[in-house]
Amino acid sequence: MSVRCLKSVLGNVFTIIALLLVVNCDSDNSSKKETARVQLKLVDEPGDYLEVNIEIIDIQYKSSDEEESWESFTPEGGYPINVDITELIAGNSLLLTDEVVPVGILKQVRLVLSDNNTLKIEGEEELIPLDTPSAEQSGLKLNLDEELEAGFVYSFILDWNVQKSIVKAGNSGKYILKPVIKVNAEVSSGSISGKVVEIIEEAETPITNQVVEVYTTDDLLIKDTLTDENGDFVLQGLEAGNYILKIFREGYQDYASADEIGVEVGNIESAGTMVLELE
Repeated sequence: MSVRCLKSVLGNVFTIIALLLVVNCDSDNSSKKETARVQLKLVDEPGDYLEVNIEIIDIQYKSSDEEESWESFTPEGGYPINVDITELIAGNSLLLTDEVVPVGILKQVRLVLSDNNTLKIEGEEELIPLDTPSAEQSGLKLNLDEELEAGFVYSFILDWNVQKSIVKAGNSGKYILKPVIKVNAEVSSGSISGKVVEIIEEAETPITNQVVEVYTTDDLLIKDTLTDENGDFVLQGLEAGNYILKIFREGYQDYASADEIGVEVGNIESAGTMVLELE
């Protein structure tokens, strides 16, 4: 083969290689642009405690079954995240993270807790340490299995059930933290809002810290929440369907909403003002 032919062949080979590299780079850049936005919101189901103070030192996610594939979210305020979860009622929530991640299956998230968690109960002035098992410190895993599509925002409500999450260790006076958290996707759920009052001297007076329960039409208790200082409440993370609200308060007549309240995905339905009457 002549030198001229050899140069021609080599030139063609290099040209093909260069084109392949360009295609691969474009493909890589395109895949990098395929992202979705993930938000994690923490809310609370009430319990019989004045304070439940939790310290979160890491929030992670993974998109495969490989244990080493965990990635950390980077919250705007950084770590640790300290929160009294008893304050997350009446529509209040804590935005744990709001971040762009690659598309694909979001299989799990996990909250990594420190051992610096405390409890305050009625009649006690001092905070009580919450013993946190090593399993919770290494990461409380929550299953999502949600497929993330490019350009979409996915909001997940982490509904922390305080009453079920705290266990008293016999007569030792110790309390153990074993978090019970239910995850709901906000895109596939709705909410009910309302206000609870009583009539005092012909004026509506808000009832604070009142438990409001939501039931299915088959009388199955789904969840509950507390009213705030204005008597307002919001029940979040409800599947589409019809519900009945109930209130039980000592010295007052039991209350149940006269009509079923229909919840649609992505909407907040108003239950209006619920007036409690003395027995």
